[in-house]
Amino acid sequence: MSNFAASPSSRIIAQGVYETKAMLKNGEQLMLLIAFPLMALVALRYTGILDSWAHAHNVERFDVAVPGVLALCVMSTALSGQGIATGFDRRYGVLRFLSTTPLGRGGLMAGKVLAVVMVMIVQFVIILVTALLLGWSPNITGLFMSIPTLLLGAAAFTSLGLLIAGTVRAEATLAIVNMAWVILAGVGGVLIPSSYLPAFLEWIPNVLPSGALGEALRAELMLTRFELLPHIILLLWTLVVGAIALKKFKWSA
Repeated sequence: MSNFAASPSSRIIAQGVYETKAMLKNGEQLMLLIAFPLMALVALRYTGILDSWAHAHNVERFDVAVPGVLALCVMSTALSGQGIATGFDRRYGVLRFLSTTPLGRGGLMAGKVLAVVMVMIVQFVIILVTALLLGWSPNITGLFMSIPTLLLGAAAFTSLGLLIAGTVRAEATLAIVNMAWVILAGVGGVLIPSSYLPAFLEWIPNVLPSGALGEALRAELMLTRFELLPHIILLLWTLVVGAIALKKFKWSA
């Protein structure tokens, strides 16, 4: 039993559970992770914002809303939630301390990724149950197709969040990730498809991780169709930004 307790995997799991609890116990984090996506889900369910796009693809309004809200959950957890938490851990010396323990730097980062996945599972269940209660009829095949896409999106946004949190001051991290969340949620192709933008601006969300994730999830959950290009974009963001984050990340402020 003691050998298991000292194993790297058990330390990573313990760190992941700790970080998950910390995120879910924080009132401000809960607003960002749970309350805002639920508010967006209800708003899109009872307003006609997405009607023209839904009619063009011969689907219901809610079929367009749910994938966007799930993408918003990923962005909230991986970019804002983990980015802000990491930024303040770095400022107060928590990262520097933990990196010298048996957990190590790699274990610490793995624990943070695990926490993102665990929080996303909670969000996924809450959003799906709420959507079902509001009248959504999901495509089961599309749901299973969306799981790898959600994980890839989490990897892309976690890389971006850690890059910001590991290179700028905690206060700046807070401002940057919150501003990015608002902009990407509004015009980044997450909740509202990029086709709503003027034609000369439509390409911009499509090359961002937000737009790529939104487009990929809408194709899977609405049409049961795998779109290669959005996945390539998400993978490129993960690899490129992740590599920069590994090189530039500073463990203490």
